[in-house]
Amino acid sequence: MIDQAVHPANGENVEAVLREELARGDAMAQTVLPVLRHLVAAEDSSVFSDEILARVRGMLADLAGELLAVLAAGDEPTDIGIDAEHLTQAFIDNPGLLSHLHALALEWQLTERLQVRLSLDPVVSPLMQNLIASPDAATQDLAMTFLAGQARWCQAQRRMKLPLRELPGELLHAVLLTMRLVAQEAPRAADRVSYAEAAVRQSYDEGASRLGLASRLIMNLGSGAQAALSVNHAGVALFLSALAAGSGQDRDAVTFSTHEAQVARMALALRSAGLKPAAVEEQFLALHPEVTLPPGFERLGPDLAAAILSSGQSAGRFGG
Repeated sequence: MIDQAVHPANGENVEAVLREELARGDAMAQTVLPVLRHLVAAEDSSVFSDEILARVRGMLADLAGELLAVLAAGDEPTDIGIDAEHLTQAFIDNPGLLSHLHALALEWQLTERLQVRLSLDPVVSPLMQNLIASPDAATQDLAMTFLAGQARWCQAQRRMKLPLRELPGELLHAVLLTMRLVAQEAPRAADRVSYAEAAVRQSYDEGASRLGLASRLIMNLGSGAQAALSVNHAGVALFLSALAAGSGQDRDAVTFSTHEAQVARMALALRSAGLKPAAVEEQFLALHPEVTLPPGFERLGPDLAAAILSSGQSAGRFGG
């Protein structure tokens, strides 16, 4: 994680090393979202991988298409004067939405990478097998529901799609407002926008979304949620949700911290969530086998790790 040629190998400087590495990663992060927005709009892949850009564009287009279908209500979208490309472009101007879709693209990239390298099933992890076999009927039912949601999400990611129902509540609200603004430019669409919004909201249940179900599963585990802090055991989806809950961070920020430029944030998050240093090393072996923790990391307590983590800026977005 730390360049040993730059940082002397002694235990006393571990806090300074981590703060410096965190600041460096966060400073880099601040430049990435504007670049991502430009590249998605310009169809340029000079910085981000073709896969990440294509997946973000695909999800944007899918959200726009689903909204237009509701808005058209049986007609062709072109009949109501709305251009799908116009709505997609309007979505690109929403940094929160773009950031979330980027996080999902990175999550899927990590999911595929660990499936290849560790034979980690994208849907049925060892922890999921245990939860499905739980003697507690409520836990078993919740696990089966999440399993189905995770399977649908994996299929959607393979097609570079994302259903509206999978958006967090605040982002669903944002895309509906964007639809309303775009619809104001087309009289026939403006007449239908209230009905379309109501139809979407009525069918939406954030708790039934994949991320909502994952959060509920983690909370349901109680003290057993520590088991989900092993990506090999929990799978990527539950691991990210558990680490977000355990470290007090937004899940998207945790997802961004899996990038190689944010390894200090990842190490601090794992430690602040209560993992012992040896367990943190195990997670780095799975996520970043080429990275080593700085000398003296074992002396860093969870409270200090959390303090260092909170002193940094919010994690950024990376190309992958």
